[in-house]
Order: sequence, then C-alpha cells, then structure tokens
Amino acid sequence: MTSVLLVPCKVQGEDSPESIVRAFGRLERWIAAAARDGRADDLSQLTILARGGGSLEDLWSFNEEIVVRAAAESMVPLISAVGHETDVTLIDFAADKRAPTPTAAAEMAVPVRSELLVQVDSLARRSLACWQRCQEARRTELRAAMRALPSVEELFALPRQRLDHACARLTLQTLHTRVARERQQLALLAQRSRQCLRHGMERRRERFEQLSLRLAAARFAYANARRTQIERARERTLALFARAKLAATALLQNRAARVERAERLLAAVSYRGVLARGFALVRASDGKPLRSAAAVTSGLALSIEFADGRVRATADGPSAPAAPQSAGPAKPPRRGGGEGQGSLFGA
Repeated sequence: MTSVLLVPCKVQGEDSPESIVRAFGRLERWIAAAARDGRADDLSQLTILARGGGSLEDLWSFNEEIVVRAAAESMVPLISAVGHETDVTLIDFAADKRAPTPTAAAEMAVPVRSELLVQVDSLARRSLACWQRCQEARRTELRAAMRALPSVEELFALPRQRLDHACARLTLQTLHTRVARERQQLALLAQRSRQCLRHGMERRRERFEQLSLRLAAARFAYANARRTQIERARERTLALFARAKLAATALLQNRAARVERAERLLAAVSYRGVLARGFALVRASDGKPLRSAAAVTSGLALSIEFADGRVRATADGPSAPAAPQSAGPAKPPRRGGGEGQGSLFGA
C-alpha cells in the first residue's frame, strides 16, 4: 500500500518562497523522525513539487534562489511538476526529474507494475548485452596484445647476452685494477679531507684571533667608558659633597643665629635680667613667689633671690601701704633699706 503525505504551502505571492522552503523543512523533519522511530518502510521515497499553470509572474516563486537550493538539498528524489509543458522554471533543473504536468508526475511516481517490469527486464537485457560486448572487445584486445608480445626466450635473450659479455670481461686483473683505482681515489679523498680539515682549522684560528681582537677592543672601550663614568660620578659626588657642606654650614649658621636670637629673647624676658638691674624675687618657704605685701604675714619664712644669690629672712609683718604718687613713674626701693623694709636683711 502506497502512503501519501501532503505538505501544503503557498505557491504564489511574495511570501510563497519562504512557505515552500518551510514545507521542505517540515518534510525532512518528518522523514528524520520516522527514521528514528523505525518507520523507514512507511516513508515516501519520492517527493513531488507541483502546482497548476500560470503566467511567468505567477510561477516566479520557483525561480527564487532559496527555493532552488532547498530543492537541490532535498534528502529524497524530487519530481518537479510546476505548470504545464511550456512552463519552465529553475526548479526543473534542480529537481531529479521534470514532469510536464502534475498528472504526469503522479504517473511517473506510481507507474503500472507490468510496464515497470517490462522496462526493468528490457534494461537488464540491454545491460547484459552491453557487458558481454565489452568483455568480448577486451578479450579480442588481449589476444592482439598477446600476439604482439615477444616470447619469454626473446625477452631474456638480450639481457642474457649482456650478462655473458660482462662475465667474460670480469677477470682477476680487472678486479686488481679496480681495487687499485679505488685505493688511489680513497687516498686522494683522505688527502683532500686532511687539507679541508687543516684549512678549516686555519679559518677557525683566524676567526678566533679576530674575535679576540674584537673582544680586547671591546674590553678596552668598556673599561674607558666605565672609567669615564666613574670619573663623572666622582666629580658629581665631590660637587654634591661641596654643596652639602655649604648647605650644612649654612644650616648650622642659621641654627646658631636662631639659638642666639632665642638666647637674647630669653634674656630679655627672663626675670634674671630684672634681678641684675637691682631687683629681688621674694618666695615663700614652698618656693611660690609672693606678688604682694598682703600675702606676707608676721613670722613667715621667706627666700629672697638676688642676682648674685639667695638669702633667707623672716617677716616681722606688713608695713603701711605707700601713698600713691601723682606724677612720674614709681622708683624701685633702695637695696640698703628704706621705709617698709623692716628687718628683711637683718635675719
């Protein structure tokens, strides 16, 4: 029983080429799936691409490149039955066989069994007759070639004659002569080998001498370059040392000047300068300075610091406060005594 699988597609219009290519793809996927499922016997072994006749514009989809390539790459034989007998498209050349009409394509796909058997039998007889004629022609050519070929004796006669002549010429004297000639050639080759070796050694020696001279020159140049570099580095080091020495001297002078200015400033703000001008610093027994007479009580131990040393004293009591002066700066009390001194120096 013959199975028929219909794959519809558009055969006219702008999107008909893509529809035809998709139909080829669906058919190939269906065949592949059937082969994987073991239904290869149910597969159609023939594909027919057919449509009715029409104008050149109606059939132009079958001239598109993608349709022609899809037809050429089809896995099963393809019969092109597009249009009628007078309609020709490019797919007719890509298909395995062209049918003039769709009906003729169906007849080609399902021929009459008796006619098919007769046709196969006729082709078999023709093939057998052709093979027999070819075999007979090859047999005739082989007989002609065998008659043209010489016999075995004739083939080996000339080589045998050459061998006899060579054996006759091959004597002991010939062997001695050849051995002597080979010995002379060997001695000549040995002499040439020694000459080549000596020449090679001389060339190597000359090359080594040249390399030694180049190496000595390179070493001398390298030493000079390094000596010049060292001299430049020494000069640069000396220059840097001189600059560093000047910088250090300048830095020390700057630091000394700063220290001197600090000493002068310290001497200016220090209370010892005031003491040197005749004043005295009075402290309590705990070393705290007494800044007013009100802080001094009777019997308080005092430490009085002068510019040249310290003395200890005991306070008798505070004196009467001095009357404020109307004009002029206050004069410091005299060191020898005066009002308000009491017995500070008598202790």
